[in-house]
Amino acid sequence: MSNQKPNDPLFQSLNMGGLTLPNRVLMSPLTRSRSSQPGDIPNDMNAHYYQQRASAGLILSEATQISPQGKGYAFTPGIHSQEQINGWKKVTGAVHSVGGRIHMQLWHVGRISHPELQPDGNQPVAPSAIKPEGAKTFISADSGMVDVPEPRALETHEIAGIVEQYRQGALNAQKAGFDGVEVHAANGYLLDQFLKSGSNHRTDEYGGSMENRLRLPLMVIQAVIDVWGKDKVGVRISPTGSFNAMHDDNPIETFGAFAKHLNDLGIAYLEVVEDSFQGNHANGRPEEVIEAIRVVYKGTYIANGAYTAKEARTRISEGRCDLVTFGRPFIANPDLPERFRENAPLNEWDDSTFYGGGEHGYTDYPTLEELETIA
Repeated sequence: MSNQKPNDPLFQSLNMGGLTLPNRVLMSPLTRSRSSQPGDIPNDMNAHYYQQRASAGLILSEATQISPQGKGYAFTPGIHSQEQINGWKKVTGAVHSVGGRIHMQLWHVGRISHPELQPDGNQPVAPSAIKPEGAKTFISADSGMVDVPEPRALETHEIAGIVEQYRQGALNAQKAGFDGVEVHAANGYLLDQFLKSGSNHRTDEYGGSMENRLRLPLMVIQAVIDVWGKDKVGVRISPTGSFNAMHDDNPIETFGAFAKHLNDLGIAYLEVVEDSFQGNHANGRPEEVIEAIRVVYKGTYIANGAYTAKEARTRISEGRCDLVTFGRPFIANPDLPERFRENAPLNEWDDSTFYGGGEHGYTDYPTLEELETIA
């Protein structure tokens, strides 16, 4: 650690919701599709993977379906059965045993699913029956990517049940030993589908006007706060993300208003996907949208999206964010904070091993210490 600068913005500690984060280098939620089957149950290999990365200021778990209806991809883990809770206990225990911190990301995919993945072969649900053009998923180890079909629009009377799925998921995450939760309202999944005008054409109180589009996401977040307390709850959004055929006619207005509500609720943090390798309507970071959020949201702001250590340091120093989540670099570099601290070279990731498989491309990326031993 000889190269550490005492004033390095990435290595200033931060208190967030009663957790002291030792650095500003956070691990993004990363779908890896390696849960045990049948049952979508986290396993010992998953526990080892997360434990390897426990030097992150905070780990955000991979997106985790809150119900069988919330599942959109094969082999992703759930948090709706006792077996899944027990599996996640292995993960949280492994992370805590080496001094790490971990939040669970609560996920309902909405329309980004397939009858093959749904209970009783049902159609996936969404705010409106709009097929996400070009969106794909995988339904088995050998299916390849398949088209997502047109979903079924949720009936008004079903909305309360959706909120209950999140409440129960939050409760189950507590039982599994997490330090908090992140509500996934980004990347074209259910809550994002309600937020954005392109996917929400409802005519009841959950669609149409901007305030109506915010209603379900805010009900969900309140339900999760009721379980955890506001200090243990974060939210992820992707205001200009185009992944899964998403768009909003006025992201400055929509997400400025949403951020104001989240500020009033007093949540622990807001994670914003500013840029994405999966697609972004903005060219680079949407600075006007970010500014609209920063003006009204006074809590901890976590930036995400193709960050380098240098850019993270710069934007933290300039007050444009408080923390940064790193995705692909953390896949390939279990000791990413140490590498940033030492300005050491990074392992390159192998994107052919991102989704599904075993230890290869998952737990076998070497740390700096291991590389030095080999050398």
